[in-house]
Amino acid sequence: MKIAYVLILLPFLLAEIASAAEMYRWVDADGKVHYTDTRPPTTAKSAQKKELGSRAGKAQMPYSLQQAMKNFPVTLYNSKCGEPCINAIELLTNRGIPFSKKSPENTPADAESLKKIVGGELIVPVLVVGNDILKGFEKGSWNSALDLAGYPKSSILPKLSITPDTTAD
Repeated sequence: MKIAYVLILLPFLLAEIASAAEMYRWVDADGKVHYTDTRPPTTAKSAQKKELGSRAGKAQMPYSLQQAMKNFPVTLYNSKCGEPCINAIELLTNRGIPFSKKSPENTPADAESLKKIVGGELIVPVLVVGNDILKGFEKGSWNSALDLAGYPKSSILPKLSITPDTTAD
């Protein structure tokens, strides 16, 4: 029976804790610093609102993934090339790897960029991991390049962060 009361009161307790996450720092007329969870008086000097735990509930990207992205950004050049382009997107999505997707078929700037990278050809898919360029989809070599760059073998992102897109541009 006590468990039922706890379950009923739990939402109210959580709401109270969330509201208590708001704190104020202020200085009184005598120069004494105060920290309170209530608004400071109007006579307070240098009052500041501090929001504790304001990031609670927001997904943070894991540090290891942030480092891999910083040191070895991933770009995928693809178009409507069928199964190879679909497999390329699925591989990156399943591993939870943030990447920029460029479509040389639809965007002239992307086409020029791809030509510079691969030496004048317009082939897709092409994966760029940092300075490594991989032409055509080959799962083993793509996984090796991503592993060496420090990307996770499987997604470490929260489920809501990944929106699988298996359609080629």
